[in-house]
Amino acid sequence: MTVTYVIDGNEIDTLEDFWDVVGRTIGVDGYFGRNLDAFADCLSGGYATAEDDDYVIEWRHHEVSRRRLGYPETVRQLELRLARAHPTGRAQVATELAAARAGRGPTVFDWLVRIIEEQRPGGLRLA
Repeated sequence: MTVTYVIDGNEIDTLEDFWDVVGRTIGVDGYFGRNLDAFADCLSGGYATAEDDDYVIEWRHHEVSRRRLGYPETVRQLELRLARAHPTGRAQVATELAAARAGRGPTVFDWLVRIIEEQRPGGLRLA
């Protein structure tokens, strides 16, 4: 039986809000990690029980999330990433940040959708 996890885009203003919503909705005891790598790992490895191996994520009000997780939030997240980046990775993050400031490249919303689609092909419904 397929389990459907519902994410309400109206509750998401920032990437941190996304982590909170996903933790409450999908995570084990409200937690799964609060970064993109942990999110990808959880999607590929299952969240809680064996019954949860067959699941889809239904992202309701995704257009609200798309707007709120657009370029301003992407710039904010990349600024945070740049501040803690290893010196060898700073140039790449700076390039991504410059693009986001110019309204180009993937947004935070795009990052999340890509991770879901890569880890759970066919496992995302945008509603």
